[in-house]
Amino acid sequence: MSTITLTLKIWRQQDRKTKGRFETYETGPISQDMSFLEMLDVLNEQLTLEGKDPVAFDHDCREGICGMCGSVINGEAHGPEKETTLCQLHMRHFKDNDTLVIEPFRARAFPIIKDLAIDRTPLDRIIQAGGYISVNTGGAPDANAIPIAAERAEAALDAAACIGCGACVAACPNASAMLFVGAKITHLALLPQGLPERSGRPLDMVQEMDSQGFGNCSNIQECEQACPKGISIQNIARLNHEYLRAAFLSEE
Repeated sequence: MSTITLTLKIWRQQDRKTKGRFETYETGPISQDMSFLEMLDVLNEQLTLEGKDPVAFDHDCREGICGMCGSVINGEAHGPEKETTLCQLHMRHFKDNDTLVIEPFRARAFPIIKDLAIDRTPLDRIIQAGGYISVNTGGAPDANAIPIAAERAEAALDAAACIGCGACVAACPNASAMLFVGAKITHLALLPQGLPERSGRPLDMVQEMDSQGFGNCSNIQECEQACPKGISIQNIARLNHEYLRAAFLSEE
């Protein structure tokens, strides 16, 4: 089993009001078969045995599904591997004696809770504003009861792959959440179940996005590059289309 030793420069911050700083740690031999989060687990065990405060970081499923994990590694959200969440990033992608600078996602809308852990609830508030559908209660309808063209269904599923991790916000120089909002609006706009709220959803979600302190999109496309699920910026174009359509209808 091959191992590597790393120098870690990790952002440490007690809470959102306390001034943060980078602290440097030397790891012992780390298996290259470990995931990045497992490497942090080993570091925290080492810090705990030394009577020091372990590094706080977000995680849950560790299977690239929940969207909880996420840090900036050497300036790249989720690290250097394309379409890979931090929990799926393995240490074999790094070299022996590498120095890794690890910091939280930086955005005004994502206040730091502690160390690498951030508050992502602004994304939840955008969903609460309009990222839902109205359905009748009772038994679930048959899956084939509502015919949907395969191409349309595939496009909706591609957009629905967004896990809401916030990497697009962290990668954007403007800290924009347009890719996230575009993905959520697209997958609902393409399906018949999302049509009842179609005329109001874009207005409500964009208004909430602005109120939460996210920036505007300037089409730099860093969001698409950083997205661990490969969400296309075409969803931002659809968001703009849906927003203009809803704004026009609201003036009639």
